[in-house]
Amino acid sequence: MLSYRRCLFLIFLACWLIGCSKGKVTPSPAVKAPVLVSPATPENVKGVWLTTLSGLDWPSPASSDEPSDERRIVLQKKALIDKLDNLVSLGVNTVFFQVKPDGTALYRSALLPWSDVLTGGVGKDPCYDPLAFMLAEGHKRGLKIHAWLNPYRVTSNTQPKTVTALRHTLSASPASVYALHPEWIRTASDRFVLDPGIPAVRQWITNVVVELVNNYEVDGIHFDDYFYYETPASRLQDDATYRQYGQGFATKGDWRRNNTLLLIEQISTAIKAVKPQVEFGISPAGVWRNAEKDPRGSDTLGGGTYDIAYADTRLWVERGLIDYIIPQIYWPFAREIVRYDTLVKWWASVVRPIKTRLYVGIALYKVGVPSQKEPDWARDSGVPELRRQLELNDALPEVKGSVLFREGFLHQPQTAPAVDYLRTHWRE
Repeated sequence: MLSYRRCLFLIFLACWLIGCSKGKVTPSPAVKAPVLVSPATPENVKGVWLTTLSGLDWPSPASSDEPSDERRIVLQKKALIDKLDNLVSLGVNTVFFQVKPDGTALYRSALLPWSDVLTGGVGKDPCYDPLAFMLAEGHKRGLKIHAWLNPYRVTSNTQPKTVTALRHTLSASPASVYALHPEWIRTASDRFVLDPGIPAVRQWITNVVVELVNNYEVDGIHFDDYFYYETPASRLQDDATYRQYGQGFATKGDWRRNNTLLLIEQISTAIKAVKPQVEFGISPAGVWRNAEKDPRGSDTLGGGTYDIAYADTRLWVERGLIDYIIPQIYWPFAREIVRYDTLVKWWASVVRPIKTRLYVGIALYKVGVPSQKEPDWARDSGVPELRRQLELNDALPEVKGSVLFREGFLHQPQTAPAVDYLRTHWRE
């Protein structure tokens, strides 16, 4: 085993060779990571989302603020290894690793600047490649690693300091899309986002995915539920885009849904053209549409992705555009307007005649937390509710797995009894 001092020397030497020693950092062009042997696709996915947005699960803000590059790398790599070892001990076999939380990346890219969660500064080279490291360590442990991207989010806020940081990337390469293409940028839900109605935006997202699939041996490309993401108080102002590109659509909603469909078709085709073995999957909100609006919908009264996010998730499944879908069914059995069992069975009926695999997203973040509307999450530490959900998933042949949101909640005091149950259930 290498001594600690020698490890530090090797890290320092690597940083010096790629321009990360004292002085200005010169970003390197995207290079192909070494080919790694990926484990076989599990028959029953036992997954977890590992979030990097704002360092929620990884890396810790303390490590990002570490002034020493060598020390920061050691801390961040060790933290990730510890998480992977813990996941393996729980029986997890698939990790959805957030590599593009916004308009930045946690991998070496010619299109996206480095994420500030790694070093505290947008575009600052972290002196190692987190995704390449994750793939090497994950595959070594038999884990499937899906690269999780948020397609349209550029920032998590609109603060002046955020704008300044993004504009400063113009002096480096690659620069932020915010600085390069201000005509693509809109504000929605109090954050900067890309306008999905612009064809060039959809092509840019496709280019991001193709670069990633070309350069890394990821097992899958994963999108979350943020497509048209707006709130009543902070709408996406795309009227001008609609006037320019919306001819032939009866309503703006139909046009928006078609824009999202075009993106999904484009991404699906591009991935399969580059590496057919790489899976493409999406995790939308749990309700497609309520039966009161559409007889094909579920017997629920929740907000549907069709009408709110302008994402016709059922259509993507029916057309076979995605390899898997993970509806986020974040409610208990007793929540009458959006019952867990009602939604799981509805989704099972949707995928039954289709090749798209169904995994179910589970709200680990609610387990052990008192709630007036959903008291079962706290009853007996939430273990009975979690058990009912996983047992239903196991009982339905159409359900091919379960995915927990999110990794950080595996380490919270309120989830400890549930984690003990998971360790037993998932390792049976």
